[in-house]
Amino acid sequence: MINKSRASDLQPFSGLTPEVVLDAAVACGLEPDGRLFALNSYENRVYQLGAGERQLVLKFYRPARWSDAQIAEEHRFTAQLATAELPVAAPLVIAGETLCRYRDFRFAAFPWMRGRTPELDAPEARQLLGRTVARIHQIGATRPFVVRPHINVQRLGWEARAQVLASELLPQALHERYSSVSGALLDRVTAAFGAAAEVREIRVHGDCHLGNLLWNEHGPVFVDLDDCATGPRVQDLWMMLSGPPAEQQSQWEQLLEGYQQFADFDFKEITLIEPLRALRMVHHAAWVVHRWADPAFPRAFPWAAEPRYWEGHLLDLLEQIAAIDEPPLLQR
Repeated sequence: MINKSRASDLQPFSGLTPEVVLDAAVACGLEPDGRLFALNSYENRVYQLGAGERQLVLKFYRPARWSDAQIAEEHRFTAQLATAELPVAAPLVIAGETLCRYRDFRFAAFPWMRGRTPELDAPEARQLLGRTVARIHQIGATRPFVVRPHINVQRLGWEARAQVLASELLPQALHERYSSVSGALLDRVTAAFGAAAEVREIRVHGDCHLGNLLWNEHGPVFVDLDDCATGPRVQDLWMMLSGPPAEQQSQWEQLLEGYQQFADFDFKEITLIEPLRALRMVHHAAWVVHRWADPAFPRAFPWAAEPRYWEGHLLDLLEQIAAIDEPPLLQR
């Protein structure tokens, strides 16, 4: 059964009305002008705020997800990237702090970044993206995170699997099969990470998919480092690949062409792409069931309450076992 006793799961943002958001902005000296738009976000709550001649973004952190120290590391990393003139939205410093508090909420203010949906098939777009990610990684390699999480099999795999097995959303008739299939998959992922144990881990974006990217006249803009973590460099590259194998190989070559202009790449990390994809699949299902008591999640993911979703998910996991068992798709 889902643990419904945790305060962080029970409608954590129910008291975050537009009036409260504006009051929070006033309390932190942001001088809002009344313009307020809710932006798409499930884990946190994010708003575009008008403040006179400027536009800001307020991110209200989900209670009990990250500690103050973990949020502070996110903010320091983002500020370090911004200082190096990388295209990121860095939190504003307000009264000497980047993390603000109002009532029971913690939030940060960011500059609103103009941009459009990335079009990576445009000429040299992937090379430019590769160069930018490489510059982020060069900064990420200069010092370690202390309290941010690690991208590893235990957190994203085994613990996530346990959450699914404990959930009432997983049909009882599929419980044994899910246990068997997910266990077999994670055994392979564990072995793959063990074989790549010598790969150096650094500070990475952690959730570098196209939804966390904007594109302006200068190139990519990274707008959210909420999931920054310690992990392999390839974590920030593999989610930018899509389509049939031949297309992915071409995309990879373009990304790598740009990446290697600014940073070296350890090609042993290619063997982690499919295991990382497997972890994302398992973790995403666990994320949905873990947040199910938040009313936003049944509205956004109604199919998670249907047996056919879990049947399809099991087929996806079986296909992912086959993908891991095959030689790496990409070549250097």
